[in-house]
Amino acid sequence: MTRVLLAGAALLALSAAASAQTVGFSQIGSESGWRAAETTLTRQQAEERGYTLQFSDAQQRQENQIAALRSFIAQGVDAILIAPVVATGWDSVLQEAQEAEIPVVLLDRQVDSSDDLYLTAVGSDLVHEGEVAGEWLLGEVGEEECRVVELQGTTGSSPAIDRAQGFRNAIEGHANVEIVRSQTGDFTRAGGKSVMESFLQAEGGGENICALYAHNDDMAIGAIQAIKEAGLAPGEDIKIVSIDAVPDIFQAMAAGEANATVELTPNMAGPAFDALEAYWADGTEPEKFIQTESRLYTQADDPAAEYEARKDLGY
Repeated sequence: MTRVLLAGAALLALSAAASAQTVGFSQIGSESGWRAAETTLTRQQAEERGYTLQFSDAQQRQENQIAALRSFIAQGVDAILIAPVVATGWDSVLQEAQEAEIPVVLLDRQVDSSDDLYLTAVGSDLVHEGEVAGEWLLGEVGEEECRVVELQGTTGSSPAIDRAQGFRNAIEGHANVEIVRSQTGDFTRAGGKSVMESFLQAEGGGENICALYAHNDDMAIGAIQAIKEAGLAPGEDIKIVSIDAVPDIFQAMAAGEANATVELTPNMAGPAFDALEAYWADGTEPEKFIQTESRLYTQADDPAAEYEARKDLGY
């Protein structure tokens, strides 16, 4: 009886090993706390589900991502996850993955390729995020004149394009709110600080700036430092709204140095793996876009508690 049980256990172990899936994950890099959290949660999700995750850090370079995808294809992985650094230039490598019958899932960013070339995309409505930020600012300033400076994300990336458009959608028709300066900070704190310094110098030391809109929290945090070094009070002299909802922005909000953030959940892998599992099981095709929730947080939402709830998530 013991031998039978042992033999059965061995067969189950072999079956489990045979069915284990290998997933390639091409990450943009680690330009922000949010990006690090997405990587951490993707690793956690893969481990919990028993997948082998082949990870590649592109260091913000598309050519590195394309090389990583071709390496995954050569290895014969069961699926590929990619957070694309820019929106264009993916047709050839996605076609190669399709020809190898490897499903590709986009995480948090879109591409300009035909949606026939990937299984699904998981992300928020990036335009809507920008609209939420703009609508919050309109509610704050009312009819008062407000000169806005904008820290854009990486040039050519879908978040930079869509978050810029969404904010403009919101303020269109409100002549009292005007974007007077806009420049990329490349989604980094250092970039946000450097560009904000130039904005302050160009706008009378900051006296002519009503608000800052940043495409992510990390650039906003860098800008906060520049504003403080200029002798101004961030969150008071210059209103600050940004996107992502990383822990450090909640610390800034608790200190009164930032005003609002729009959440972008870093758990894109959970819905992605759910879609892949259904596809692997019986070929079920998911919707081409799986939308995650976006939520506005302000200083009224107990930012200190939000920080405590998020600080151990890998940001």
